[in-house]
Amino acid sequence: MATYAIGDVQGCDDALQRLVEQIHFDPASDRLWFVGDLVNRGPDSLKVLRYIKSLGTSAVVVLGNHDLFLLAVAEDIATPRPEDTLQAILAAPDCDELLAWVRRQPLLYREHPFALVHAGILPQWSLDDAEELAHEVETGLRSPYYKNVLRALYPSKHLQWSSNLTGPTRLATIIKVLTRLRACSADGLMESSYSGPPDHIPAGFLPWFRIENPGRRDTTIICGHWASLGLYCEDNVLAIDSGCVWGRQLTAMRLEDREVFQVSCHTVGSCGD
Repeated sequence: MATYAIGDVQGCDDALQRLVEQIHFDPASDRLWFVGDLVNRGPDSLKVLRYIKSLGTSAVVVLGNHDLFLLAVAEDIATPRPEDTLQAILAAPDCDELLAWVRRQPLLYREHPFALVHAGILPQWSLDDAEELAHEVETGLRSPYYKNVLRALYPSKHLQWSSNLTGPTRLATIIKVLTRLRACSADGLMESSYSGPPDHIPAGFLPWFRIENPGRRDTTIICGHWASLGLYCEDNVLAIDSGCVWGRQLTAMRLEDREVFQVSCHTVGSCGD
């Protein structure tokens, strides 16, 4: 029995199937943990969603920004761009079933000694804080009023966390942290535009995981989202978005021994979040 964490798939079904074959995945005994961004920019988002959904309890998924963008586009809250590749999902006969499944997925998953999240966690949040805040969002997305949450999320560049936030704006800001965070200041101000390598982050900001949080020392956070960071491993951070949709690799890491498995990807998407 093994657990494999898998980086941002983004609709690259061919790479995902080759990776699953390489690790000899057995759904009867193994588990796959997906860091989010299952869909978009790659050519086969529909196949990816159907496959991961079919795995049932053999798959653990946390939502990424592209997965939430799919929900927003489906509700005419966000407008797809030329580089987006969501139309096959929206036209599929099982579209409603797939979207309902996406809405039921968490934003953060904890299983000691690991926490799985798409992007990151603010330095002033403990893991208990992050889990509670993620649960607020999950409750909102599963409610009849989930469209209000999505409306507050688009656009999101102006959103900054404060414990005084309420309503849909509060939930949208939590989503922004968990699904878009790359860099922030020591006091948690998010840098909302930068997506390049960590060495060139604007002055006053650091990679979120470089800001000390003593309360998280006994937990390893597994994340994706930051393709230009690439595969990055420290004692307490495993960043595994190795840029599949940009023509690089799709990564799986076996959590029991941190062995890395990769397949080369042939799809080149359009650079962006």
